[in-house]
Amino acid sequence: MLHLGTPYVRLGGSDYVYLVKPSDVLLPGSIGLSATQRKLVKVSSGDMLPVEGFDAGIISQVSVVHAKIVPFSTKKLVHEEKEFDAKELTRHLSSRFSGHVLTVNQTILFEFIGSNYLMTVNDLMTNSGSIDPNDIQSVHTGLFGADAEVVFETQPGTGIKIVNQKAINTQIFKHKEFNFEALGIGGLDAQFEKIFRRAFASRIFPPDMLERLGIHHVKGVLLHGPPGTGKTLIARQIGKMLNGREPKVVNGPEILSKYVGASEENVRKLFEEAEREYQEMGDASELHVIIFDEIDAICKQRGSVQSGTGVHDTVVNQLLTKIDGVDALNNILLIGMTNRKDMLDDALLRPGRLEVQVEIGLPDDAGRLQILQIHTAKMTKNSFLAEDVDLYELATRTKNFSGAELEGLVKSAASFALNRQIDVNNLNKVIDEDSIKVSMQDFVTAMEEVIPAFGATVDALNSYRIHGMVDYGARFQQIVSSCKTLVKQVESSDNNPIVTALLHGPPGSGKTALAATIALESGFPLVKTVSAESMVGMSESAKCHKIAKMFDDAYKSPLSFIILDDIERLLEYVPIGPRFSNSVLQTILVLLKKPPPEGRRLFVMGTTSNGMVMEDMDVTSTFNVQIHVPQLDRSEMKRVLVHQRAFASEAETDVAVQELPDHTSIKRLLLLLDLARQAQGCVGDEDFSSVTVATWTTVMRDLGL
Repeated sequence: MLHLGTPYVRLGGSDYVYLVKPSDVLLPGSIGLSATQRKLVKVSSGDMLPVEGFDAGIISQVSVVHAKIVPFSTKKLVHEEKEFDAKELTRHLSSRFSGHVLTVNQTILFEFIGSNYLMTVNDLMTNSGSIDPNDIQSVHTGLFGADAEVVFETQPGTGIKIVNQKAINTQIFKHKEFNFEALGIGGLDAQFEKIFRRAFASRIFPPDMLERLGIHHVKGVLLHGPPGTGKTLIARQIGKMLNGREPKVVNGPEILSKYVGASEENVRKLFEEAEREYQEMGDASELHVIIFDEIDAICKQRGSVQSGTGVHDTVVNQLLTKIDGVDALNNILLIGMTNRKDMLDDALLRPGRLEVQVEIGLPDDAGRLQILQIHTAKMTKNSFLAEDVDLYELATRTKNFSGAELEGLVKSAASFALNRQIDVNNLNKVIDEDSIKVSMQDFVTAMEEVIPAFGATVDALNSYRIHGMVDYGARFQQIVSSCKTLVKQVESSDNNPIVTALLHGPPGSGKTALAATIALESGFPLVKTVSAESMVGMSESAKCHKIAKMFDDAYKSPLSFIILDDIERLLEYVPIGPRFSNSVLQTILVLLKKPPPEGRRLFVMGTTSNGMVMEDMDVTSTFNVQIHVPQLDRSEMKRVLVHQRAFASEAETDVAVQELPDHTSIKRLLLLLDLARQAQGCVGDEDFSSVTVATWTTVMRDLGL
């Protein structure tokens, strides 16, 4: 017998610790091991091996044991179905092995209800004496106590089923904590939290508990939103974070084939592996993730694709059958991504299929800051980012930039910094890496180059106000004040998420220029103009689609401004007939009354030169506010000419005003002044050169005014 001063020993220099007891059967100086133990320690009967005492006081007591059990037999037998109660099996193991030291990967042979089984220790958890019972951590070696909980895993084909197992967290993710910045995910914390809660939280608990709850796992998640917002990125990173099988990534168009039935076969192949494992293991099988990029390519509304083959419809039917058909699987998670949620078949979006629909929208200030930090992390680490770069200021200035556009902004800024080090006359010149610095000015310049798709169309708006805005008196100030009040109401009011205003007045009175000015000064991140000039040659249905898309784009921004310019031209109205497009009219009326989604605010400003016609068409009453933009009276004409420094003296200005027709529009007045300056020979940058009364009179006479 051995006298080591401790009942625990390590054999043969292995990691495994055994509890030894004296025996009268064994010879002195010998130790008895079972076949399983000899195999684990890698010794044979009669071999000499070193024995080392082990102090069990230095290790913690195990609170949770993760173990796999399989039947043990020396003969190849067909395993019959056996159902074990986890609590009863745990009590049996505690009575047999309480006080033993367990090590990860250790194999233990035990007998239960007349049959022999092998248990392999996969993981040991302990709370190390912490007050918080949830504060547990993995250990390599631990003392198996009477209160320890055992979480069992089974192997397919063994016929063993574990029921009544306590809900212990299953590690389906590789890491216990997620550092989104390290994963390259910025501004999507809230969206990932929803995806985790709906799609993964239930999978952490054992199948038996979900069976008692009477619920099934979520089988599908749809990520939708504008291009470049991170849908593909978040799906790719979810795949990297999962333990076990690599997700299958499929591009929608890859499913389609020119051969009859091949497209449907491609869909079935995606689920073959999951089906095979589910038949063997049931709910204990691993999670199979299938990521569908551009899912709208194959899952369009059934009946919407006009083709003789009907391939799209049968592909949708096949996919629906696999996700939630008669033989539905419970071990799959389908993640679909699309920019066009409206194109998907309705049946695909109901509960049981792609039931979790998460909008990956444009990032807010905090999200943009996080994205900028991710894309400039290596610049900062390698001292290429100048000290004057303020990422917080950049985040506030890049309204409505998507994640991809922010990445493009960083690339553009870096290109300016690199370009400063290049001599086009001597490309072989040695580059001084230490002098490469991406400065704040580089980012400011890059913002002029990288324009967000959902931003303000500044160039187009400026083209509507070439002469700027001229304050021609009290009436102008009142109109501007009313418009700015409406803008503030949209920004601050929680009761009116959409405000509409109609500017009506004679042609040339400055309605479009005023609308463009109000839009630019509003500071709204998204400003779009719906004008007839951008729809020349379009059919009625195409016009309706484009106008509706403008409003859909506006709903993606927290604050949006839409200008419906020259509404009668959008409606194709002509007084001879009269004729107009009723389809476009109904589209505009519906969209003006439709409230934006929660958390989004919209201001729509329309312009028209035919107020009476708009009233007959019921357009005027649809707008919340109607503002009249008049032509100029003589005092206002004088203020405009004085502002433009048209004449050298006030007396000449008075004479020029008297020669103008009554109620001249500001557009015509500025045109006449430009013609007079051209006639006098003012060229180039002499926009404020004075003209003579004689020249003014000549121009008026030539034009018949």
